[in-house]
Amino acid sequence: MSFPSDIKGCMRDCILVLLWPRQDIYSFFKNHGCERSDLKVIENYKERELTRVSMVDLMFDRLSTRADGGLGPFRAMLQSLVNWSHFDPYYFDRLGKLKRADAERQLNHLRQLQELRDAKIRREREARERVAAQVQQSQFSLEQLRSDFLDLHSGKLPSQKRGYALEKILVELAKGVGLEVTDPFRVVGEQIDGAIKYEGEHYIMEAKWQDTAASNEPVYQFVAKVEGKMYGRGLFISVNGFSPNVVQSIVIGKAIRTVFVDGGDLIMVLEGYLSFDSMLDRKVKAAQTKGLIYVNPLTGQSKV
Repeated sequence: MSFPSDIKGCMRDCILVLLWPRQDIYSFFKNHGCERSDLKVIENYKERELTRVSMVDLMFDRLSTRADGGLGPFRAMLQSLVNWSHFDPYYFDRLGKLKRADAERQLNHLRQLQELRDAKIRREREARERVAAQVQQSQFSLEQLRSDFLDLHSGKLPSQKRGYALEKILVELAKGVGLEVTDPFRVVGEQIDGAIKYEGEHYIMEAKWQDTAASNEPVYQFVAKVEGKMYGRGLFISVNGFSPNVVQSIVIGKAIRTVFVDGGDLIMVLEGYLSFDSMLDRKVKAAQTKGLIYVNPLTGQSKV
């Protein structure tokens, strides 16, 4: 992301109509986030006989070629200039080197450019939010999702396809209560079934449809995925539940970062006894307050 060229040009003109001594120009850059390595391009400006214009141009060119585009210093300077109110009477009034009318005209122009830029950014952000909101809204009713979930129990689909269908139902349940959803993705050596954002935290998901309670190995692999993420949290969904051994092995002597959901929990949501986010809230509360990762969301009691 680069700093807007029209605003940079106006900032350049503002500096030149506000500051007269070259020392003031040097100090302005130094006081607005320019590093020592940046300031080298205008050091010894007296010996090098750099003009005021060349000092500003050299610094702007230097900042623009930085890896970060000089965004920090440019933004700091912009903030200072749009709020500028000091007109040094020595150079404006006594010596007449600078003209107040020119300075105010340039500052007003900069403020107008900034207002236009802010309005454009707001419009673009609102447009993105509208699109995102449409994408995140569920296109299915709870009744339809319940019917789809129950159809999966018919055995018409092989286990792997039922797993993919289950993922879609989970995504729609999350969207239905306004949670932010991330589609399935791959990172190096890992397949992630997706993620949801709940209470400001991102939970990566793993959905399994197995004929028996989730075996240890898939759970251990998922827990490792979670632990490999910054402040990682996980939501492991196994339609046919979890064995007591795997639940105990995840809890004992380890930091709790994963909560377990089974088909019974989903039925409660699909039947309307709990909303999807309420179910999550009760699961997370049990994990955070009692150290329980596999509970009945209605009673708060452990299922093993």
